[in-house]
Amino acid sequence: MSDSEGYDSDDYPSIRGSDSEDEESGSSGNEDVLNTSNNDHGNDDESDSSELHEGVEESDSSEDEVVPRNTVGDVPLEWYRDEKHIGYDITGKKIKKKEKEDKLQSFLASADDSKNWRKIYDEYNDEDVELTKEDIKSISRLLEGKAPHRDFDPYAPYVDWFKWDDSKHPLSNAPEPKRRFIPSKSESKLVNKIKLAIRKGLIKPKKSKEEEEEEESVYPLWGDDSNSTGKNDHLSYIPAPKPKLPGHEESFNPSLEYIPTQEEINSYQLMYEEDRPKFIPKRFTSMRSIPAYENAVKECFERCLDLYLCPRVRKKRLNIDPESLKPKLPNRNDLKPYPVSCYLEYRGHEDAVTSISVEASGQWIASGSLDGTVRIWEVETGRCLKHWKIGEAVKYVSWNPNPEHSILAVSAGQDVLLLNTGCGNEEVQKSTKELLSVEMPMPDDSASSVSWLQDDKLEGIRLRHSKTVTAVEWHRKGDYFSTVMPAGESRAIFIHKLSKKFTQTLSFKLQGPAVTSVFHPTRSFFFISTKKIIRVYDLVKEGKLVKKLETGLREISSIAVHPSGDHIIVGSGEGKLCWFDMDLSSKPYKTLKLHQKDINNVSFHRSYPLFATCSDDCTAYVFHGMVYSDLNQNPLIVPLEILRGHSSTNGRGVMDCKFHPRQPWLFTAGADSVVRLYCH
Repeated sequence: MSDSEGYDSDDYPSIRGSDSEDEESGSSGNEDVLNTSNNDHGNDDESDSSELHEGVEESDSSEDEVVPRNTVGDVPLEWYRDEKHIGYDITGKKIKKKEKEDKLQSFLASADDSKNWRKIYDEYNDEDVELTKEDIKSISRLLEGKAPHRDFDPYAPYVDWFKWDDSKHPLSNAPEPKRRFIPSKSESKLVNKIKLAIRKGLIKPKKSKEEEEEEESVYPLWGDDSNSTGKNDHLSYIPAPKPKLPGHEESFNPSLEYIPTQEEINSYQLMYEEDRPKFIPKRFTSMRSIPAYENAVKECFERCLDLYLCPRVRKKRLNIDPESLKPKLPNRNDLKPYPVSCYLEYRGHEDAVTSISVEASGQWIASGSLDGTVRIWEVETGRCLKHWKIGEAVKYVSWNPNPEHSILAVSAGQDVLLLNTGCGNEEVQKSTKELLSVEMPMPDDSASSVSWLQDDKLEGIRLRHSKTVTAVEWHRKGDYFSTVMPAGESRAIFIHKLSKKFTQTLSFKLQGPAVTSVFHPTRSFFFISTKKIIRVYDLVKEGKLVKKLETGLREISSIAVHPSGDHIIVGSGEGKLCWFDMDLSSKPYKTLKLHQKDINNVSFHRSYPLFATCSDDCTAYVFHGMVYSDLNQNPLIVPLEILRGHSSTNGRGVMDCKFHPRQPWLFTAGADSVVRLYCH
């Protein structure tokens, strides 16, 4: 192939090497044979062409010297991409596609074949065509910008096909039109416009060369450069600042009142350099005794520096009111009700409260602490109804959303406990006890590495995991729940079915350690968040990846799904909040920098357009987040209130926050072992 790169039409035989020269000599010999045969047999051309075209009838047109094998016409070849044939021949039979050669085999074949540089692939007929000497010469002439045929003369003499001899009549004997003898009305209107423009001064006649030379030669010597019209034509021109004109003190023989005394000169040395006078007047008797100015070079350099650093572009300053740049948000009073002040405190834990969960009816609230206890409180009175001593630090508590079952899930260490809270009537208690009974201990399944055990001490079920469990989330129907085990790597998330005491692992692998997981409120979607990315899977379609949300955050700490299921908020360890619109894009719709420290949890309200965030800076932010049914209207996000009251302990602040299911109330759990209720 290297021979073909340096190809030249005039030196055609020299580019192919010895092999090609032999071929040319052979071909020239063949041509001589053909010429002699043509001289002997004048009618043998038709038989030769018929043999070359394999019996195909020869066309009368010069463009159809070689009849194409494929007869599909102008039909796009893309239509035959998935077919085994590429078209039809003249007899109507299918032209089958050639089997594609291996790249290695084709490379070896091209290396062995000396004529490979001549071959080109004909996609229309699905065959390799070998170019002849005439074809290559025609191509080379086309590349040089010449005619393809050597016999073509681009500068042929002009042939006048019209006979001018004995011509009695002109080509057109029509009379001259009348409009050629009448003044043009359009031109007269244009002349009147130009006359009016000259009278008004809009169009000024050109000055003579003498007047222009006089204007250029005369200019104000002591005038301001900013008033000069010639230089102001350029937009970026900025006149240099004028230096201060010399006064009486700069005179070589000033009056005595301008000359300072020696005491004054000594006092100048005690002053700051900025406050010192730059020039001290001196008196000389004659002009000959004046020395050279000692700061001449320095001032010249500073002057050049000022001119060099002068801005090259003049920018117009816009007088814009900063208040007009702020987004127009509704009044907070119009967005009520929302939590404003602390109404009640729940005290009883001895260490930081890590997690809280509200019962579906809103009457009870459960809290878990690092002191190894779980407590159930009555919301309106603050009375502690029940408490359990787990023995390990409680990481997460989650109440079953089904009101027919009074079950609380607690994660402590490597165990997940399903406890009977004792709330509800007899029917609820009866169904709860049936669900929390394990007839025989479920063996440790190698696929799930989770065992179901009966805990008689706590009157519940204990799910033993291989690693520490950090989060538990319930499905909306209350039969399924998920557990997150970040150290489990590929087996980090499990989905459990309470009614059948069955555990299953996910069929897909996670890209990174899992942080948390959430069920979709209305559909069969399952959200799994790693440190930087949130993936949405469809559990019905065997864990098919539906969407991948790129947060752009350093580390995700928590996520919450809007009750409609189309919007998600994500909290990060750098104090940022991201709002995702599932129907809009896989990137955040809004990113808000809120807290100075890490965001520990985010939460949506079920019925009110409210969402909240809590952080280690001992604050909880409440927002108005209205989602409209009109897809063309963006969600409205308005900050409402900053709730304070918790104190920092060991660098931790507010650990968790949850909304009341029916009222616009917010519960917060702090590292100061206090649970607070904020009301409107």
